[in-house]
Amino acid sequence: MYDNKVHSVEHRIVSIPQPWFRPIVRGKVKTPVEFGAKFDLSLDSEGYGRIEKISFEAYNESSSLIEAAERFKDRTGYYPERVLADQIYRTRENRSYCKEHRIWLSGPKLGRPSATAKADKKQEYQDNADRIEVERSFSLSKRCYGMNCITTKLEETQLTSIALSVFVTNLFRIQRRILCAFLRLIRFWCNWSICKSWKLQISA
Repeated sequence: MYDNKVHSVEHRIVSIPQPWFRPIVRGKVKTPVEFGAKFDLSLDSEGYGRIEKISFEAYNESSSLIEAAERFKDRTGYYPERVLADQIYRTRENRSYCKEHRIWLSGPKLGRPSATAKADKKQEYQDNADRIEVERSFSLSKRCYGMNCITTKLEETQLTSIALSVFVTNLFRIQRRILCAFLRLIRFWCNWSICKSWKLQISA
């Protein structure tokens, strides 16, 4: 810095045992700067999470929306019906891409309010309510499935630990669905047994 007459160094080392760490400015009151992996998580209609992009570098999240939509198209054969994203994803490029592929992008429209402003407000409220599921998945992975207690030291093992945390979250979601289906089956069987017994008593 002294020789080059500059006040910052690109990719400077902020952690000697983990030199790949980068300071990520978040602007929060409690922790204005954070260190660690940054990743985008998407949820499908079934509620299963998928890591769309992960990096230790600070990046603009809006650049991953088009890539995530294209990967969804490759997996399913069609584009998603809705994309419930935060405000940072609502760039002009992403808006035009979603409009071209007939994808509903959450959030208010640009320009003056239209004649359907009241209906748009109602839809925006519903989109925000549905998008809370993504934040809930982050919180659940941190509180219950180890994402907030990663103690590995290597770059590869840290990325693997994050991916395993998302994977375990999906596994528990599958387990809950299997359990609910099993309980519904037991309830149906019990109701059927009671009805059959009642019919036998009536006929007797």
